[in-house]
Amino acid sequence: MAETGTFFDIAVIGAGIAGASVAAELSGAGIRTVLLEQESQPGYHTTGRSAAVYSPIYGPQPIRALTRAALGFFQTPPDGFCQRPLLSPIDAAFIARTDQLHHLEAMQQDLADAKTVHRVTGAELQERLPLLRAGYAAAALWDTGTSEIDVAALHQGYLRMFKAHGGVLITRAGVTALSRVADLWQIETPQGAIAAPVVVNAAGAWADALGQMAGAERIGLTPKRRTALMIDAPDGTDLRKLPLTIDIEEQFYLKPDAGKLLVSPANEDPEPPCDVQPDEMDIAICVDRIERAFGVCVKRVESPWAGLRSFVADKAPVVGFSKQVDGFYWLAGQGGYGIQSAPGIAQYAAAELRGAAVPAHILAENLDPASICPARAGLGQ
Repeated sequence: MAETGTFFDIAVIGAGIAGASVAAELSGAGIRTVLLEQESQPGYHTTGRSAAVYSPIYGPQPIRALTRAALGFFQTPPDGFCQRPLLSPIDAAFIARTDQLHHLEAMQQDLADAKTVHRVTGAELQERLPLLRAGYAAAALWDTGTSEIDVAALHQGYLRMFKAHGGVLITRAGVTALSRVADLWQIETPQGAIAAPVVVNAAGAWADALGQMAGAERIGLTPKRRTALMIDAPDGTDLRKLPLTIDIEEQFYLKPDAGKLLVSPANEDPEPPCDVQPDEMDIAICVDRIERAFGVCVKRVESPWAGLRSFVADKAPVVGFSKQVDGFYWLAGQGGYGIQSAPGIAQYAAAELRGAAVPAHILAENLDPASICPARAGLGQ
């Protein structure tokens, strides 16, 4: 059993953006919350390696709804949350070669209601994006509703908010055992035992393994490696006018970053949960794709890194109480959309964990709770 002083109302496992945000919301509501992190610092794995953007047109429908619901928080965070804006506007171009136009048309149809998106011809695109090789793209969807996210400011803001409301963060506290005893979860960690009636599984790539430790249902979570790297921009490139440029089939992306170009092959390679490292083949593929699409000659690769983006089959997040074990709450499967949707998901989850109604501003974005619940069809297959 847990010792005196180690009882909490809710234990959140994983201090990346998902765990930190929901823990902050819970502690702010007066719920005694502990946040357990297996590493020496929060956000070591996926959150700390993300070059995230806020894009309400990116991802499956539930993610788009939750991302739209997060905009108010991004634009007006709580007092003292951060000292600089969380969002910096940047245009985005989803480009298509002639052989990819059917993908562009499908995306255009799916985003028919998006007021910030319009189609541009190849000639218009070339004028707006002179870095693109002449004749490479036949058309593009141009979005003016995208912003870069200050990921570190968002994550640290949530951790400060959590601690300011009395939340307890314990690092180097990977869960070694998890059992349900007399309506309490007994959580064993290298830092000691914790007891709580409710556990929130925000363990990222390790979420399915933690679920199995608890005896919960499998959700079919697959961690996938994505590699990114920095390269020099060609001399004379005006980075201030350069959009985030994404292949319509997401075979690569390129965006300006701190005076250089951040590029990725946008790969999704299955990996076991681990401290993932960049793969040399990913880097070579990335360089080839970027040089084919842009007037760029990559002479040097800088700061390559990789992170794990964890998905279930339908790529929507898994948010809600387990149907198999009591007091076990899933907060997993955010994939590559977890940071842009974090405020919306955290507010949704915190309300459900408190037994409150789903916030009206989230439902107003046409989120169907059944589309993210652990009991939906197709999970664990």
